[in-house]
Amino acid sequence: MQKEIYELNPLFEDVQMNQVFEDGKTFVDCVPKISSDIILQKYLEEKDHVGFDLKTFIFSCFDMPHVFASDFLADNSKNAEQHIQQLWPVLTRLPDGKRGSLIPLPLPYVVPGGRFGEIYYWDSYFTMLGLKASGQNGLLENMVDNFSYLLQSIGYIPNGNRTYFLGRSQPPFYAFMIQLLASVKGKEILPAYLPALQTEYAFWMRGAEELSEIDNVVLRVVKMPDGEILNRYWDDHDNARPESYREDVELTTQSSQPASQLFRHLRAGAESGWDYSSRWFKDQTTFASIQTTSIIPIDLNCLLYHLEETIAAAYSISDSKEKSLAYYQLAEKRKLALHKYCWSTAESFYVDFEWVENKQTHSLTLAGIVPLFCNIATQEQADKTAIVLEKKFLKPGGLVTTLQVTGQQWDAPNGWAPLQWMAVKGLMNYGHRLLAKEVAKRWLVLNDKVYAATGKMMEKYNVEDLTKEAGGGEYNSQDGFGWTNGVYLAIREMMDNNK
Repeated sequence: MQKEIYELNPLFEDVQMNQVFEDGKTFVDCVPKISSDIILQKYLEEKDHVGFDLKTFIFSCFDMPHVFASDFLADNSKNAEQHIQQLWPVLTRLPDGKRGSLIPLPLPYVVPGGRFGEIYYWDSYFTMLGLKASGQNGLLENMVDNFSYLLQSIGYIPNGNRTYFLGRSQPPFYAFMIQLLASVKGKEILPAYLPALQTEYAFWMRGAEELSEIDNVVLRVVKMPDGEILNRYWDDHDNARPESYREDVELTTQSSQPASQLFRHLRAGAESGWDYSSRWFKDQTTFASIQTTSIIPIDLNCLLYHLEETIAAAYSISDSKEKSLAYYQLAEKRKLALHKYCWSTAESFYVDFEWVENKQTHSLTLAGIVPLFCNIATQEQADKTAIVLEKKFLKPGGLVTTLQVTGQQWDAPNGWAPLQWMAVKGLMNYGHRLLAKEVAKRWLVLNDKVYAATGKMMEKYNVEDLTKEAGGGEYNSQDGFGWTNGVYLAIREMMDNNK
């Protein structure tokens, strides 16, 4: 069996640590032209020769990855909505065999764009909102069925369909995808997806039966002080991420944590989708203090509440009343636990919980709106949340991700499409229509402004200073862009329907 690129040491380490490519993801997305074993043998034989050039060697042995939408020229006569409609086929990847690190999928799928030439788990739900708004229901169903295929073949949905993502997932939006498809095809489809929904739930709850007062944490499950079971982010591996190898290794020189522990926190942060944010830092100003696995995230547990409710609804439709009741009870227990551990009376907002230190975190982040999106909050909690959102998070271009400026991309001054969507929907769920419309309007205006100036829909935006593009993080700002396109179309459709 051919070795993965990240297994070709010392070649892999030499390429990444010497930054042959500006972006570490480039190399692990390359496709070997010949057997990887032969490439490694050639490297060992040639690397010490006078005049050897590592970059020339790499280009001679590997095909470079395709950058999606990089050569797509926007038509200045088209508005943003028309531009997105033209982009769907450009961002659609057809089924392909095993090429390099790509995990093949059976049906066509939409990728985010730019450096992201593979499917991503939580991104895809927000992309699918746009597919529905565009009437692309066949492609929407393909996306659902590809994720079902991953659940069936791997046992969980990985971060993305790349071999170097195996070991972790992403925020569990699969049940939301099924509900989105049901909004097109009818609720009767839910029982057909029960096996996949159960597999998804089993992955996140694996190890729960092993929890005890002494061993109160296993994998992604944590037994709370009063016996409730809640979830955290995790990764099965504790080495540096292949796609960010140099960055991870260099961070070890700034951290007092053992390297394996630091790497696990980094990988868990990647599973969260918020890679990276002061939300995960023990010291909110210091990346090296990252402690993702020590935190019970409010948003993750809201999504699992929705998964439990979706499974219960599917069993109800299939007349398995006893099983339906059992999952509704699990959902209710989780909701009560989230109110207990994650509602901050002092802040009038939902926050994460540090299970290691048995206390709430100090960070106010937009993850605090997910209880409204998932209909977990009481009306009083939603009312208080809306006040905080308007007072602290609302900026000229929409809602800012956190209140901290750290240089990380999931912090101020950046705003992200999925968080705007969940906030707008969550506010609508509880009757805060004026604020929801104001958030939506500001986000659409910003998207339109940047598109008019650049001809691009971006991965993220600076919502505080509208003269600047967003920044921060481990790579340059990407255009394309799957979830921004999806949320733009879905919000515009919502605004048109609520005039």
